Amino acid sequence: MSSTPSTPAMQSRVAKLFEEARDDVYRYLMTLGLYPPQAQEVTQEVFLRLYTTLRRGEDIRNDRAWIFRVAHNLGLRVRSRENARVVYDPDVGLTLADPAANPERSAVESQEMRRVHEALKGLSEQQRRCLHLRMEGLRYPEIGAILGISPSTVSEFLRRAIARLKKVRHE
Repeated sequence: MSSTPSTPAMQSRVAKLFEEARDDVYRYLMTLGLYPPQAQEVTQEVFLRLYTTLRRGEDIRNDRAWIFRVAHNLGLRVRSRENARVVYDPDVGLTLADPAANPERSAVESQEMRRVHEALKGLSEQQRRCLHLRMEGLRYPEIGAILGISPSTVSEFLRRAIARLKKVRHE
């Protein structure tokens, strides 16, 4: 344990982390199957817990890994309590497409996105989680700590996931 940081410095640290990571945490919680209002609430709870933990003087060596571990645990708890799963709808992206885009190119991109999303659906839940956390910039040991698995298992999940996605890309 370290000494309790000054309140303004601690508030600044939490505020900075909130600005940097809240969208990433929110998106990660959505991949766990939370509905948007639940993901928003849990995201806020994560940063409240960060502040409380720092206020108690606990040392957090890697803020981002700590934030995602807490988000993961809270997200799973909420999901199991609510038993809610959100299924990704690949057509949602079509409504957000740039209207000035070339229709032929849009159709090709849409088809490619559907293939990628189908491939993602075919991954195991652990593979998807590892992939998402890796895309957030976390290292294998950090991902392993968040998910409660070894770094070598993280490596194997990622290897299989990437191989599957590459296969779909080249089909």
